[in-house]
Amino acid sequence: MEKILRKEVIAPVLIVLISFLVYTIIKKIILKTFKKRVHLKDDKRQKTIAMLFINTFKIFIIAVALMMILDIYGINIKSLLASLGVFAAVAALAMQDILKDFIAGVSIILEGQYRIGDTISVDGFKGEVIYLSLKSTRIKSYTGEIKIIANHNVQNIINYSLTDNLAIIDVAVSYDAEVKKVETVLTKLCEDLTKELDNLKGPLELLGVQELGDSAVVYRITCLTEAMKQYEIQRKVLKAVKIELDKNNIEIPFPQMVVHNG
Repeated sequence: MEKILRKEVIAPVLIVLISFLVYTIIKKIILKTFKKRVHLKDDKRQKTIAMLFINTFKIFIIAVALMMILDIYGINIKSLLASLGVFAAVAALAMQDILKDFIAGVSIILEGQYRIGDTISVDGFKGEVIYLSLKSTRIKSYTGEIKIIANHNVQNIINYSLTDNLAIIDVAVSYDAEVKKVETVLTKLCEDLTKELDNLKGPLELLGVQELGDSAVVYRITCLTEAMKQYEIQRKVLKAVKIELDKNNIEIPFPQMVVHNG
């Protein structure tokens, strides 16, 4: 009796510990393998696929450990599996949406539609992908909201992280400013910032006069940036433009109202 009790208590504990150890080893091997194969452009996709493999092995190990524990307690595994086969066929009909999620999840990952860390927009909700599984996707907006979407409902996707982005900076100056002077100042500034700024994929370029506005001449500067770095670059360039225009006494116009007192 004591031997049986010892078997029923100790064996399940050992199975759980060994399963956890096996899972930890496999997880480390997968992460190490993918880390060696990572390329800069594929980093996010490699991370996503690695997590998919880890979660798949996790489920498999849990299932095997559970069957071994049930066998220790005298439950007929073969009969149980046969029963589960019939149950699975019935459940498949009742769980069509879950199956759709799994199929959609495989498609998203294999096609590389988006990856963990990508910034995407789904039906107007824009944010960073913080979690991706075969079942669902979680997107976190820049203000902190998290949207959880079943994979088969992920439609109308815009991925902002697949290619380089274009930063567009419009600079408005007064009509009194000499065109040649403005272009000289902005061209020199573009050359300097190209050497100083990080996350650029090409030089800053002054395209010239973009618009003759109601109270200002608008010049346009553009440059290619790394994915989702265009807003950061725009802010830095605008700050530098303001400082440089002030140094050269070039006026940046602002709305004014003239009131005539009869």
